[in-house]
Amino acid sequence: MVEETDIAIVGAGGGGAVLALALAQKGIKTIVFEQAPGPPQGLRGEILQPNGQQVLDRLGLLGRLPIESTRTVHKFHFCRVGGERLCTVDYSELPPPYNRAVVTLPNVAHHAILNTIEREASVSLRYRSAFTGLLRENGRVVGLTTKQEEALVTVKAKVVIGADGAFSKVREALQIPADLHLYPQGYLIALLDAAIPMTEAKYFVGKRTILGMFPAAGNKVYVFYMIKAGSYEQVKERGIAALQESWIAIDPSSEAIFRTLADWRQTAFMPTGRVRTPTWVADGAVLIGDAAHAMNPHASQGRMQAMVDAMTLADLLPECLATNDYSAATLKRYEDSRRPQVTMLQKLADEQVLFWNTANPIIAFLRDRVFRTLDGNARLRYRVLSTTAGLRKEPPFGMLDRLMAAGLLPDSSAREMAARGIR
Repeated sequence: MVEETDIAIVGAGGGGAVLALALAQKGIKTIVFEQAPGPPQGLRGEILQPNGQQVLDRLGLLGRLPIESTRTVHKFHFCRVGGERLCTVDYSELPPPYNRAVVTLPNVAHHAILNTIEREASVSLRYRSAFTGLLRENGRVVGLTTKQEEALVTVKAKVVIGADGAFSKVREALQIPADLHLYPQGYLIALLDAAIPMTEAKYFVGKRTILGMFPAAGNKVYVFYMIKAGSYEQVKERGIAALQESWIAIDPSSEAIFRTLADWRQTAFMPTGRVRTPTWVADGAVLIGDAAHAMNPHASQGRMQAMVDAMTLADLLPECLATNDYSAATLKRYEDSRRPQVTMLQKLADEQVLFWNTANPIIAFLRDRVFRTLDGNARLRYRVLSTTAGLRKEPPFGMLDRLMAAGLLPDSSAREMAARGIR
């Protein structure tokens, strides 16, 4: 049997699920194929940046997230290992109403999206469905094949969306080459009890050391700790006490929080990678999210960019359906709109990997100097903040700004410009 739909989406992650819901709200017939057996249940850090909040608000979901599962955070303090504060970034400086970061318990926003999709008549969400190949006619993608449980399913679709992550099978089937870079570091994530009150986030940097702490709902705290890729099992073998001592050495003031780690089930490992591709589109097919442009989490925008991809594409696809035009040339309007910001964020993230993950004392000195400069320069600090928030498409610093941030040139107009609201 051959099924037919307007849009077929492979992957119900951050980008695929948002796209499915946005299309459902436009009444567009969509099928979503997800190889997992159900909604995600694992531990992962959840910070909604302002642009992600905008997406959820547009979908009508931001105000419906359960209050008991969300936490608003305004201030992020960047510190040296040991506790010395280098810089504070305050989201309150951003334009309201999205002048905050929202920290949620694991998968809360994703589950809200998936639950809403399940109630939409125009969308079919199918778990345990593995993508197996594309259908083509005259060189154009016209559908796909999947394996659902043990059954092989063929679906004709006007557009196929690859939202299946950095190791995308759809991208592979499209024969779009990818520069996939796996970083030598990843992150151990832990969800701990806030044994002492914590209302503001802290981010510690040192010699090949990064430790982030973010207050979460339910009197919880997320901990992000940089470790070598592939070393998670070795960390566990050394024991919980050894890990706690490593954290205490970084931030002695939070010892009571670190001591609440009692079971490895409170932890998970997050690998990091970057994907670059020469194109995100083909005739009848599109890549979104990590399938097109995975990036290091230092940019704080990986999942957010997938969500923005989805909304941008959801605005274009109704026109494609109305004109029966699914060519790469037309679909590329989505890519042309999105690629500048994505490229800028990937480059920024890689610069941060160089400076933040370093063991080189000279680079570390420059990193700390830049943090201190930002702390006293409202103009430059706002540019970094608005970029992290997903509100800028252009790089935060030009060449002169870089020299000023490094303390090599004065920025005499910074105070005056900040007072006048010029960023």
